[in-house]
Amino acid sequence: MHPTVDAVTQRIIERSRKTRQDYLGRMEELKAQSPQRSTLSCGNLAHGFAACNQSDKDTLKLMNKANVAIVSAYNDMLSAHQPYKDFPDVIREAAHGMGSVAQFAGGTPAMCDGVTQGQPGMELSLFSRDTIAMSTSVALSHNMFDATVLLGICDKIVPGLLIGSLSFGYLPTVLIPAGPMPSGLPNKEKQRIRQLYAEGKIGKDELLEAESKSYHSPGTCTFYGTANSNQLLVEVMGLHLPGAAFVNPGTPLRDELTRAATEQVVRLSKPNGGTLGLGDMVDEKSIVNALVALLVTGGSTNHTIHWIAIARAAGIIIDWNDYAELSSVVPSMTRIYPNGQEDVNAFHEAGGTPFLIRELLDAGFLHNDVETVVGRGLEQYTRMPEMEDDRLVWKPAPEKSAKPDVLSTAKEPFAPDGGLRVLDGNLGRGVIKVSAVAEKHRTVKAPAVVLNDQNELKAAFEAGDLDRDCIVVVRFQGPKANGMPELHKLTPYLGVLQDRGFKVGLVTDGRMSGASGKVPAAIHVYPEAANGGPLTRVKNGDIITLDAVSGKLEVDVPAEEFAAREPEKADLTSYHHGLGRELFGWMRKAASTPEEGASFFWNHDA
Repeated sequence: MHPTVDAVTQRIIERSRKTRQDYLGRMEELKAQSPQRSTLSCGNLAHGFAACNQSDKDTLKLMNKANVAIVSAYNDMLSAHQPYKDFPDVIREAAHGMGSVAQFAGGTPAMCDGVTQGQPGMELSLFSRDTIAMSTSVALSHNMFDATVLLGICDKIVPGLLIGSLSFGYLPTVLIPAGPMPSGLPNKEKQRIRQLYAEGKIGKDELLEAESKSYHSPGTCTFYGTANSNQLLVEVMGLHLPGAAFVNPGTPLRDELTRAATEQVVRLSKPNGGTLGLGDMVDEKSIVNALVALLVTGGSTNHTIHWIAIARAAGIIIDWNDYAELSSVVPSMTRIYPNGQEDVNAFHEAGGTPFLIRELLDAGFLHNDVETVVGRGLEQYTRMPEMEDDRLVWKPAPEKSAKPDVLSTAKEPFAPDGGLRVLDGNLGRGVIKVSAVAEKHRTVKAPAVVLNDQNELKAAFEAGDLDRDCIVVVRFQGPKANGMPELHKLTPYLGVLQDRGFKVGLVTDGRMSGASGKVPAAIHVYPEAANGGPLTRVKNGDIITLDAVSGKLEVDVPAEEFAAREPEKADLTSYHHGLGRELFGWMRKAASTPEEGASFFWNHDA
C-alpha cells in the first residue's frame, strides 16, 4: 500500500474504533435472529405473503429459502430511473430460478437535480437523501427478508439507499445500476451554447434544443456528475457486480447483469450459507477505496458530504482532512466532462472502472483485502462483463486504455494529485475542486461582491456590475438556511466573466456538485451564514483571497475590525414555504455541518 493511503486508513480505524464496534455489535445481534421472518407470528407472516402466489407462499413458509427485498427509486419522469420499471420482473424471475422469492419491499423518492436546478424544489434536494434513507428503512422494517437489492442511481438516491440499508447491515445487499443514456450533443458544444444564452446572444428556443439533444433518452446523464460518481464509487467498494456501472440500459448485457446480481445476492443470503452482510463489506478500507476513486476521477464534490454520512451509518468517522491528505498523493487519471470533453460512455469504452481499479491496485492506492459481493479481494473487479454466445462472461480489462486522453495509467496520470483541497481561514472552512480549473486561475485575490440569493447574480451580470475582477460571495445557502441547494445558475455567468479576462472566484456556503467547472469555487463553507458565520460580516469591496494552492480562504480586514462588525441577517422566510418546503423545517433546524454529513441523524448538538 502507498504509505499515505495506509496511514489515512489506520487513522480512520483508530478514530472509529468505538463507533464501529458498537455498530457491528448491533448487526451481530440482528443477524443472530435471521432468517428474519422466523421471528414473526403466524398472523404477521400471513400478512407478509398474503398477495403472493401459492408457490411463493409455500417457499416463504420454509426458513431455508431466501426472500429478496427489492427497494427501488423508480419513477418515469427521471430518465436515470425510468429503466427500473421492468427490473422487478427480471429480479423475481431470477430469484425463482434460484428456488427463492423476491418481493417489492418499497419505493423511495427520486428527485432530479437537473429538473430542480435553480428552482425552489432544489432546496429539498439535500434533505431528500435522508428521506430516502428513512424510506428504505420503512421498506425493510417488515422483517420478512434475507437479502436486499437496491435500485437507484442519482445524486442523493444512492447515498440515501446505502444509509438506510446500513441500518439493516446484517443483510447481504447488492446495488443494481441501470446505466447511462447513449452520448448526445458533445459537451463542449453544450457548454458553448449555455454561455451564449447567458450573454443574451441566443434565445430560449436554441438553448432548449441543445439541452434536449444532451439529455435525450432513458438512462443517466452522461457527464461525470454526482450520479455517475455514485456508480463508480459503489463499484470500487465492491457493491455492484464487476464492470456493471456504465452498461447502457435496454441492452441484453444490462438485463443479464440484473439477473446475475439477483442470483448473487441469493447466494450471499444466510439460507444459502452466507455469513456476511452489507455492514461487513462497508468497512474502513472500502470507504478509503471509495475516497481514492472519487479523487483520481475528479468526481462530485457532493461526496465530501454524502460519503461522510454513509460512513457514519456504518459507524465509521471520516473528515475533510482525510480527503485532502489522500488527494495530495493519488494521481488524476480521468478526463471526463466537466474535467474534460468526453463522457462516461467514452470512459467505459476506454476500459472503464475495471481498468482503473487494476491500475490503482498495482500502484498501491486501493486496498485489495476487502469483502465484496462477489467474494474477498478487489482484484475480482478488474474484469469487464460481456455477452458471449448469449451468455454472461467476465474478461480481464484491456491492457491498454482505448482512449488515453480520457483514461490514463497510474504511472502517466493527467496530474500528480486528486485536485480536491480543503480551504481554511477567517472566512471559515470549505472545499474546492480544482481538477477542471486551470492552474493560472487557482489563486484569486479580488474585491467581494456580496449576494444573499443566487438570483441576484443575473441582474448584476446584465447590468455590467461584474465586468471586473471579483470574488462573488453567495451566502445564506447552507443546510440550515435553505437546505443547501446546488448553485449551477451561477456557472455560465462566472464562466463568461473569466473568458473576458477577469479574475473571478466564488465563495459560498451552498453546493456546486459534480458539475463544478473552470471557475474556482470555495463551497460548503461553514460555519454557515444562517448560524452567524464569518460570511455574514463580509462587505462589498472587501479584498478576499481564495488560494487553492496554499489552502487559504481569507478576507483582508484586520481581525479586531472584522470581529467587531455586526453580522448581517437575511430574511429567509421565502425559502421556507411553497413546493413542500414547509414540511422540511425540522430538517433545516437539525442539520449538522457539511463536514459531518449535513444530516440530522448524527447531529447530537441539535
